[in-house]
Amino acid sequence: MAATPRFLTLADVAEVLNTSSAQVYALVRRGDLPAIKIGGRGQWRVEADRLEEYIARMYRDAEQFVAQHPFEESERADTTST
Repeated sequence: MAATPRFLTLADVAEVLNTSSAQVYALVRRGDLPAIKIGGRGQWRVEADRLEEYIARMYRDAEQFVAQHPFEESERADTTST
């Protein structure tokens, strides 16, 4: 048996992404994060490889966002004041 399970619960995914299970459920229901529904109660499972693909895609999206929205010095004041 593999050290890492092939499928993760939404709670497992939430822990990896450091977010809530509700947020992961929303990602799945919107189709942003591929998952399967199993069993009579319809429990969601996310394949570990699909989670890694999602993470990689989010990094690409973030890189594209940064490239299209360069950081401006005026933003520095906005992020340092509390």
